[in-house]
Amino acid sequence: MSRARIPAAALGALAMVSAVACCAAGKPSRDLPVHAGTNEPFASESIYFVVTDRFVNGDESNDHRDQGGAHRTFDIPLALPYGGTDNIGYLGGDFKGIVDHAAYITEMGFSAVWVTPIVDNPDEAFTGGDAPGWGSILTDRGKSGYHGYWGTNFYRLDEHWGSEGLDFAGFTRAMRGRGLKVVLDIVCNHGSPGFTMPVAQPQFGRIYAADGKLLADHQNRPPAWLDPAHEPLHRFYNAKQDLAQLADLNENSPEVLDYLAGAYLQWIGQGAAAFRIDTMAHMSPAFWKRFAARIRAKHPGYFMFGEAFNYDARKIAAYTLPESGSMSVLDFPLKAKMSEVFGSKQADYAVLADALYLEGGPYRNPYELMTFYDNHDMARLDANDAGFIDAHNFLFTARGIPIVYYGSEMGFERGRAEHQGNRNLFGKQGIEAARNHPIRTALAKVATLRAATPALQRGLQVNLELSGNRAAFYRVLQQGGTNQIALVLLNKGADPTDFNISELLEPGDWRAALGGQPVTVRDGGSLRATVPAHGIAVYVLDAPVRRADLDARLAAGAVRH
Repeated sequence: MSRARIPAAALGALAMVSAVACCAAGKPSRDLPVHAGTNEPFASESIYFVVTDRFVNGDESNDHRDQGGAHRTFDIPLALPYGGTDNIGYLGGDFKGIVDHAAYITEMGFSAVWVTPIVDNPDEAFTGGDAPGWGSILTDRGKSGYHGYWGTNFYRLDEHWGSEGLDFAGFTRAMRGRGLKVVLDIVCNHGSPGFTMPVAQPQFGRIYAADGKLLADHQNRPPAWLDPAHEPLHRFYNAKQDLAQLADLNENSPEVLDYLAGAYLQWIGQGAAAFRIDTMAHMSPAFWKRFAARIRAKHPGYFMFGEAFNYDARKIAAYTLPESGSMSVLDFPLKAKMSEVFGSKQADYAVLADALYLEGGPYRNPYELMTFYDNHDMARLDANDAGFIDAHNFLFTARGIPIVYYGSEMGFERGRAEHQGNRNLFGKQGIEAARNHPIRTALAKVATLRAATPALQRGLQVNLELSGNRAAFYRVLQQGGTNQIALVLLNKGADPTDFNISELLEPGDWRAALGGQPVTVRDGGSLRATVPAHGIAVYVLDAPVRRADLDARLAAGAVRH
């Protein structure tokens, strides 16, 4: 057996299988070569990402609008130039708002929802740090923990998310009942802001045990003033500054690992189907290997993907290797190229080719990467409606596991970064405005197709053309009794374009997966199709690979290196 595109350090990983066996037509499937991008079950999912507080306010009783006193936490608008609006307080989004609109999400073809961290955050707005400005980052003065990333008690659900009968376990149960898994955003790198406050504030810079006991306290001291060796309340922290004023957790401490693994195992027990890991690159690969081992000792194969915020593939690929816990990562290098191709720049499709790393790349397995074009930590995609439609047509047919940020189905706050409106409240008004939006209509079509087409979820990708406004590629899955080839034709141009595909084309009866007449291809024949402006055509052949040249091309994409 050979494994596709896996570095020598990770050749033992279960991924991108292309085992060479007898390939004669008509043989039983167990005698066919195996061609699969990945065997990871989570590859069948597609993810809708919400900042919980900014989706829908389903229960005003958990808003806590008077919380914080002089340092209120609810509705803290920023005065911004250029007519922009932004808010750094809680705005009321909660679990009930997501559950009540689960059908809105599943109608688009999604099977999972990624929610921001749920753990208890401070009950006041932060008074230290720097004041936020137009498009600024890591500027937290006056900000509340509406985003969830400032944990103080990692075992306790923050009071803003749940409702009667809808704690986290109830939330995940309700979501599963509506056809959606819950991906939980977790933080191991840091707690809440811990220093620079004019006067120390309760909870900030503190870590509490499950029973409420104080375990650690930054005591409003700069990191260099901490004394972990002699002050027990400092032992959780590093005596160095990392991100802004956040209390930086010591990844080399067994006690910290015990605390974090115990907390996150608790949330898995309450229904978290997978983890998205914040600020992964700010902790060592050795920590992630230990953390993954603790999680998977209880939950073998548990799927996790991390944020290593870097556009260099070789740097983020290190976190996918066994020595880092064999996790997936968000595909920042491909995101950068997608922004060029589908955003206002409208670059050539060829820009995407190298970022796919279909052959000889640094990742343990590129087919398990989490693909996206924007999120809450960067400017939203700066595209017109057609650009969003084109981006989704590619995102849901190319390799990887797709993620779409809330509101993108209508181009919500397009081009806006943090503190420019990126995380504004979507609300019921946003949902109603998006229901019949052309971006959402097209997204639902291609996402539903991916959900119904195993080759688009796990199949090897073979590019035929990536140039100008045109893309053509195969996705091939031949494994375990599934024999399927999908031919994807994409047009991001303003005019229809004609494709005439003969390269590596298998003979047989190809069905038009998005509507239209089937096409019968004879030996040596071609498949002709006209794809409309900003359109997509997908043809599917439910049959094994018979052509020796296609079989060889697939095997070549699966060579050890």
